[in-house]
Amino acid sequence: MKTIAPALEVISNSYGSSFTYTKHAEKTNVKSHLWHYHPEIELVYINGGAGKRQIGSHVSYYTNGSLILIGSNLPHCGFTNEQTGNVNETVIHIKPDFLGSGFFAAPEMKKVQNILTQSKGGIAFGGETKKRIGKKIEMMDDQLPFERLLTLLNILDELDSSEEYTILNADGFAMELNTQDSDRINVVFNYVKDHFQESIAIDEVSSLVSMTTPSFCRYFKKISNKTFTEFVNEYRLVHASKLLAEKPITINEVCYESGFNNFSHFSKSFKQYTGKSASQYRNEHKIIIK
Repeated sequence: MKTIAPALEVISNSYGSSFTYTKHAEKTNVKSHLWHYHPEIELVYINGGAGKRQIGSHVSYYTNGSLILIGSNLPHCGFTNEQTGNVNETVIHIKPDFLGSGFFAAPEMKKVQNILTQSKGGIAFGGETKKRIGKKIEMMDDQLPFERLLTLLNILDELDSSEEYTILNADGFAMELNTQDSDRINVVFNYVKDHFQESIAIDEVSSLVSMTTPSFCRYFKKISNKTFTEFVNEYRLVHASKLLAEKPITINEVCYESGFNNFSHFSKSFKQYTGKSASQYRNEHKIIIK
């Protein structure tokens, strides 16, 4: 049985800067297969394309790009790969105290401090906020370090004022990381990612993290605020959403390729999760299918 160890990503600041700014061309930041975490807060802008967002215990499907703010040590996968179809991806990493321990205590920084605090659950921004802030993030590529810093602070201030956002782990994701929790939950996430198309036995997953099944079920619910079965089903439903939007295969094939072994159960679950039938969802996203 193959399991993948969690990855602690070590990030270095950009030269002459207090934070890291990296702009990736279309297919050069292929980390969608890798669960990882880091102490830095991460701001990601994906220009165009469609793919999966896997942040904490939240899994969702994005279209027309994405703007995401991810809190310190919140585990997540990368968001782009060879099939995403994005123009580029820009990633900013900042340490929680990157301007000094007392800087964000200043009255002028109240909104910035607030948005950084909210990022603990992961935040996805949409609408005009995504477009406007996305342009500002990409403009930073041509700015000198001081101007780039001012732009970043302005962006964070604007994000706190936006009403076009979703807290991705709104019900909580109890990951004030210690090494043991990090290792356990990342092994579980990686296993689901690699085996969701198969039947997954809770006993088998429990043994991967050296826990009894009852203990594991209580632990996972405490960490993610959802049952393990709910997490696996959501993962499968998001994959089904991706297939419906991107692949010209039958809905029956989507059902079984997403790990469901009962079409009636799949149809009911998909309707409950998205508010739409699989055929309605496909019709609304068929422009994505090539």
